[in-house]
Amino acid sequence: MSNPFFKNYGPFKLSDIIDLDINYLPSLIDLTNFKQLLYDVKNLNDASSKDITFFHSIKYKDLALKTKAYACITKKEFFDYLPEDCIKIPSNNVLLLTAMITARFYPDSINDDNNHDLSNIEEKFQDTISGKNTFVGRNVVIGVNTKIEDNVHILDGAVVGKKGFGFIPKDLRNFRYPHVGYVHIKKNSEIGCGSTIDRGSLSVTVIGENTYLDNQVHIAHNVKIGNNCIIAGQVGIAGSSTLGNNVMIGGQAGISGHLKIGNNVQIGGGSGVVKDISDNSKVMGYPARDFRKFLRENKSK
Repeated sequence: MSNPFFKNYGPFKLSDIIDLDINYLPSLIDLTNFKQLLYDVKNLNDASSKDITFFHSIKYKDLALKTKAYACITKKEFFDYLPEDCIKIPSNNVLLLTAMITARFYPDSINDDNNHDLSNIEEKFQDTISGKNTFVGRNVVIGVNTKIEDNVHILDGAVVGKKGFGFIPKDLRNFRYPHVGYVHIKKNSEIGCGSTIDRGSLSVTVIGENTYLDNQVHIAHNVKIGNNCIIAGQVGIAGSSTLGNNVMIGGQAGISGHLKIGNNVQIGGGSGVVKDISDNSKVMGYPARDFRKFLRENKSK
């Protein structure tokens, strides 16, 4: 992901960005690599041979195996999942070290002082990338880190592109995770009144083509929603989850983070989704389960 919205203050030598106040394991690092210049911090999928990345959960082992990153912050037990030529940087707190390094590259991403409350048509897309025939209602806030395609409607009171809810506890304080990503709303979509779409941390938050969000929907950082989806009011989708195409979600349902929801999935209102859902499934309840099973269980009560 190239970043059109935040200034990158790199490159940095590996030695400069690893020399931080953090508990990592220096005895396991080949110090001859410390003079290498790194140009960006990116996720496993987007990182190039000039970048540093991170690998904190075994759930991403398939991406780790294919990463092109020069170096990767990870746990010692995950070393074997990374390519041989990738420099492994072990850490006891992968996300905190990644956050601190990201803050070196993108210090301007910590605060949202550059966002503006849009009040008239001339100002609406002054610092955003916008398509044609876009409608913005009253009291809408759009961050400068937002890309909007053609024929998008953003209704009253929506907030798009603010930093997400990301921080790592350290020494009785919370270290805020820098959000250097952005929001990409694709064509023919609608964002309902009072909805919030957080910008990505090291990725992009995506709303697919012809996807409609009802009022008071929250889309957290790094979420990627496919095309032709319909999401009813008060739904919350936690960070880094991915939804396929033609997904329908009933009101007040909750989707946990880092999940994969397949194509053509239907999720009943009030459900709690805590694991991946395969294509063409219809689920309901908490935890969400097959719709017919849910009906049988509740019929017998």
